[in-house]
Amino acid sequence: MGSKRNQGNTPVGRRIFGTAASTVVLGLLIPLAGCGGSGGDAGDGGTLHLVAAEYGDTPATSSKAFWDRVTTDFTAANPGIKVDVKLLPWADIDREVSRMVKAGNAPDIALMGSYSDFAAQGKLYSADELLSVAREANFLQPLAEAGTVGSTLYGLPFVASSRLLFYNEALFTKAGVAAPKTWSDLKSAAKALKDKGVKFPYALPLGPEEAHAEAMIWELSNGGGYADSSGNYSLASDPNVETWRWVKEQLVAPGLTGPTPPSQLNRADAFAAFLRGEVGMLNGYPSLAHEARAKGIGVGTVSMPVSDSLGTGEVPPTVGVADWMMAFKQNGKRAEIGKFLDFVYQDKNLSEFANRYHLLPSTVSASRTPAGGGLDKTDQLFLSALYGAQLYPVNDPSWVSVSDTIKRNIGRAVEPNSDPKTVLEDIAAQANEASKKR
Repeated sequence: MGSKRNQGNTPVGRRIFGTAASTVVLGLLIPLAGCGGSGGDAGDGGTLHLVAAEYGDTPATSSKAFWDRVTTDFTAANPGIKVDVKLLPWADIDREVSRMVKAGNAPDIALMGSYSDFAAQGKLYSADELLSVAREANFLQPLAEAGTVGSTLYGLPFVASSRLLFYNEALFTKAGVAAPKTWSDLKSAAKALKDKGVKFPYALPLGPEEAHAEAMIWELSNGGGYADSSGNYSLASDPNVETWRWVKEQLVAPGLTGPTPPSQLNRADAFAAFLRGEVGMLNGYPSLAHEARAKGIGVGTVSMPVSDSLGTGEVPPTVGVADWMMAFKQNGKRAEIGKFLDFVYQDKNLSEFANRYHLLPSTVSASRTPAGGGLDKTDQLFLSALYGAQLYPVNDPSWVSVSDTIKRNIGRAVEPNSDPKTVLEDIAAQANEASKKR
């Protein structure tokens, strides 16, 4: 999820994207605190150690059942190799794996939201050291690009998604409005929804949980984004400044984003309000659509409306998200890791995991083949959007720091006494410093 342009007065002297710009979200689902498998020494002879993010939000939806089955089946097929799995909450996993690596106790494999910092340190095996040519070529192209540093694939995409605008069909019918195509349409719909008493006509989650996703969606819809055509950060570009001035003046100031200040509204809270029928529109991903329909809420999905200056004839990229499998060199278990990853990336396994959480499998074959179970109609819409998506610049080692800066600060751009240009220039300056340190 990132687009491109010049970052005002703070240009960055190196590219953050490959030939095609890419982006990715850190953590696709609500974390389940404290769930995990056993730990252990990374150096055990016949045991591979996998540290993976927990995708479930209750014990019943925990990822443990999936990993228990896959590791049992793998060991049955490869009797000399056992796999120990430790599950960590999304809030902890990046920090914990970084600590393990720094302490010289790297896991053999990790599944998490970022990989490029480890690649920059020379800690990871490349995909061609682990997978067959056919297996490596099977990854969906936008995801493979986002997992590539230079010309080498280090981050193996596991599951992915894209973002579309969701609207509550019953509320739209009651307000007498149609799905919006432009920002003006969106504003008109939001005003009509507000007049009918809808609590959050447009839910704008710019709280620190995942504000960088919402921000990128809006910026792309005005021809802006996170980077310029040369691949350099462009966080304070003119289109981005225009975007946040419009959002502040046309949506937030008239009270069309609900009672919670956007800087205090997190994605999880916005989603929960949508499931209560309190939200007219918001940006979402497949699992939310499935949850809403399970509660009897009719959900319409459309591409994010474009700014009136772009017009409906232009189709900006959607935002894509993915999580990454990576293999550490420290324990020298390249052959064993390769066997395990080859097993995990079989269509039936990848599709089982993706379907469990209503995400998209990262490979062409698992998305298409009967063996992969296929995709339902809703998920197919998100897969189509993913092909034209931009992902965050996760292949830049500074992205973890830059995304944190965006998450903590972008909500200030729409506060009553703020100047969006000043806020964006401050974010850009901090991003420039983070990039220099790399």
